[in-house]
This record gives sequence, C-alpha cells and structure tokens, in this order.
Amino acid sequence: MLALSETDPPRQWVVRVAGEEGIVAARQQAREVAKDLGFGLVDQSRIATAVSELTRNVVRYATGGQGDVLIRELEPSVKGIGIEVIVRDDGPGIANVEQALREGFSTGIGLGMGLPGTRRLMDEMAIDSAPGRGTTVSIRKWRR
Repeated sequence: MLALSETDPPRQWVVRVAGEEGIVAARQQAREVAKDLGFGLVDQSRIATAVSELTRNVVRYATGGQGDVLIRELEPSVKGIGIEVIVRDDGPGIANVEQALREGFSTGIGLGMGLPGTRRLMDEMAIDSAPGRGTTVSIRKWRR
C-alpha cells in the first residue's frame, strides 16, 4: 500500500481518451491508483466503473470523441485518503446539468444512467458545463 509522507506531493496521471482504448486505459489507471491508496476491491470497482461511464460519455458526445482524464491522489485530510478523477472534454456541453443527472434522461443513444450512476458510486461529484464550452466532471472517493 502507498504511504505518503508529509513532504511527498500527491501524485497524478493524465490519460488521453480517444476511443475504446482510452476508456480502458483510464479505467485501469484509476483502479491501479485506488489499489495503491488502499481502497478495497468493492471501492476499486466503483471507481473504475465511474471512470468508465464518464469516459464513455466523452467518446459518445465530445467533439471528435476525445478528452482528458486527470487521476490524482488527494492530500490526506480529515476525510482520510482520497482519489480524485477529473474528466474534461471540449464537446458541445450540457445545456441542463440538473436534467442530465436525472435517471433515464439521455440526449443520445444511452439509457441515461451514466451520470446518475456515477454520482451514486462516488462520494462527491461536480459538473461544470455549458453549451459551447465543453464539460468537466470531477469525482472523488474517500477510503473508509
């Protein structure tokens, strides 16, 4: 298990998403970081699934099906040890974030479970999006 000292800065990784290979790479990297941070198998699977859902949205909806995933360890805090994943694209943006978070709502071919499901799997989630300026989704999970 990874042990950060007081002087070690949190580590981070960037994965470029451009198709199915990017989805798999981001999912694997997030799972590996979660494992290194001491997350149990269930939480590793939750994190990997959330990353998979978000990156699949990038491939489906973003301009050129491309985006970036930043995976990083969070500074130890009162919440404990944590992982943060930030998925960003320059796609068309989400016109109504609140509506997009409703189960069953989809503007495309999906079932409308990706964003609501991701929110259930993670401890924290924030979406920054508007039409014409892309989307950034930040998710966090804390080790229990």
